[in-house]
This record gives sequence, C-alpha cells and structure tokens, in this order.
Amino acid sequence: MDNHIIELKEIGNENWRDVYKLEVFEEQKEFVADPGYYMCLCSYGSLWHPLAIYRDNAPIGFIMWAIDDEDNSCWLGGFLIDKNFQRKGCGRKALELIMKKLRTEKNPDSFALSYLPSNDASGLYYLLGFRETGEKEDDEIVARLKLKD
Repeated sequence: MDNHIIELKEIGNENWRDVYKLEVFEEQKEFVADPGYYMCLCSYGSLWHPLAIYRDNAPIGFIMWAIDDEDNSCWLGGFLIDKNFQRKGCGRKALELIMKKLRTEKNPDSFALSYLPSNDASGLYYLLGFRETGEKEDDEIVARLKLKD
C-alpha cells in the first residue's frame, strides 16, 4: 500500500475546471460519462451531490451520491478515476471514504449502485460487499450493500 493521501472534496469555483479535465480510457467511456456531464446533472437536478476525489491534494476522480427516500438507500453514481491513477488503489479507497462519510452523515439503510454487465468495476464493488439484487436500472445491473436489516 502506498502512502498517498486520498480525500473527498466539495466541487466549487476553485476546482471544477480541474475535475472537468479528468479522463478515463477510451474503452471505459461506454461505462461513464465525462465529469462535465455529471457536474451539470448535479447542478441542474435536485437529486445528485458531487464530490471530487483527490490524491495528494490533486483531483483524480469524481463521484456523486443521492438518497432514495423510498427505502433510505444511498446511491453512488458517476464514479470515475482518471486514467493516470487507475489500478493504484485510489478507487477502492475513495469508495471506502465516501461510504464511511455517508454512513455517518446520512445513516442510510444500504448503499446502491448500477453498472453495465461488461463493466470490470463490478469486481471492485463485489470486493467491497456489494451484491447484485436482480433489480435493473435501465440496462444496468443494480448491486446493493446492506447496512441494516
């Protein structure tokens, strides 16, 4: 394990341009949108809340979250790590951080996310305790991590 510091930070006037520039590999673009799209979705919708993922005080990723009031689940979406920082443990650490933060601040009954069947990130989600539920979100598989019975 490296000694790099992974943090979550609010996105604002001082950092949105750097987050906007983040890129994934070409073959991953079918699984995630550009950060600019996600930031617009968060700004002009009333559901999603954006966070930048930082490594050693530099933005390397993006994630957004939302609470589903119907079942008190916390959805994670728009998750991406810049192509220059993938396969270094940053994504796993970022997911662990956001889940810890949201468990404390929002006290959800579960975490949920969705992905296309061919998305390799599903292995990471499984390692963190997410399990496929049989639910679908459009053409994506839904996986949940139960926190309460």
